[in-house]
Amino acid sequence: MSRRNWIILGTTLALVPLFALLAWAATQQRGQPAGAGINQQFGEIRIENSPAADFTLALLNGDTIRLSDLRGKVVMVDFWASWCAPCRQESAALNRAYAAYADRPVEFVGVNVWDTENSAQLFLVEFGIEYPAGVDPDGDIALNYGVRGIPEKFFIDANGVIQRKYVGPMPEEVLWGTLDSLLADAESSGG
Repeated sequence: MSRRNWIILGTTLALVPLFALLAWAATQQRGQPAGAGINQQFGEIRIENSPAADFTLALLNGDTIRLSDLRGKVVMVDFWASWCAPCRQESAALNRAYAAYADRPVEFVGVNVWDTENSAQLFLVEFGIEYPAGVDPDGDIALNYGVRGIPEKFFIDANGVIQRKYVGPMPEEVLWGTLDSLLADAESSGG
């Protein structure tokens, strides 16, 4: 065998484990886009108001929910995961707000991403989550909303238009203020 052939063989043998490692890593992402994870910068993100992408979510209680069926309500769509420390941190505040707005035209929808159904179910039980929540197993909903990390919340007005986006755990007073503002807008426009 010539020297050139030995070099090609050696290079190939050195690269095979690297490609095998990369292939293994790609299969371990389970629908999580590269670079996605827990958000490091928190706060409201300036967005261009646009119609919210419709979706149907299979809820962990066995029901389903379709975003377009919530038209006429202010909707907060929360992207979360059971392993996300900020998601755990804000769960009590989300529960309190959901209960406080129960008699108002407001709905919360929890979309679990980059997680397992079992872990998501255990989270709901552990933190006593009452609002509708389901798993986005392939990440399609998160992809359609441009979610880059968790937690992320999208606030949709009564006409189905995304009005606000909040990244990271949301302070309770900001959450309530956002809901009150969107409800006031809906009432003033006759919605």
